[in-house]
Amino acid sequence: METHELAPGELAQRAGVAVSTLHFYEREGLISSRRTSGNQRRYGRDTLRRVAFIRMSQRLGIPLARVRVALATLPTDRVPTSKDWARLSAGWRQDLDDRILHLERLRDNLAQCIGCGCLSLKNCMLTNPGDVLAQNGPGAARL
Repeated sequence: METHELAPGELAQRAGVAVSTLHFYEREGLISSRRTSGNQRRYGRDTLRRVAFIRMSQRLGIPLARVRVALATLPTDRVPTSKDWARLSAGWRQDLDDRILHLERLRDNLAQCIGCGCLSLKNCMLTNPGDVLAQNGPGAARL
C-alpha cells in the first residue's frame, strides 16, 4: 500500500465515522476511492478533509445534495489547497448567516410561542415575521 493512501478502516478511524458511512459517502458521490489489484478500496489522505467538511456540513443541517455541489467545485487534478477550501467555505457564508439569524429568532421567541400555543401566522415572528404572508390572502399560505 502506498503511504499516501488509507484503507477504509484507517480512514474511518481517523475521521471518526463508520466504514459504512464512507461507503455511503462514496455511493453519494461525495468522496472517491481507487481499487487495488485485490479489489480493495484505498482513499487518498486528502479524503480526510472532505469527510470532515461533510460531517460539519451535516451538523449545520446542510443537505448532502448541496454538499455534493460544493465539493464538485474543488479541483480533481490535484489535492485541494487551503485557498481552494477557503473559496468553497466563502460560498457558505450567507447560508450560515441566514441559519444563525433563524436560530437566534427561534431562541429569542420560543418561550412566547410555547406560552401562547397558537403559532399564529399573523403574529408569529418565527414563521411569518412582519405578517408578510397576509399579502397572499386568507388560508394556509405555506401548504
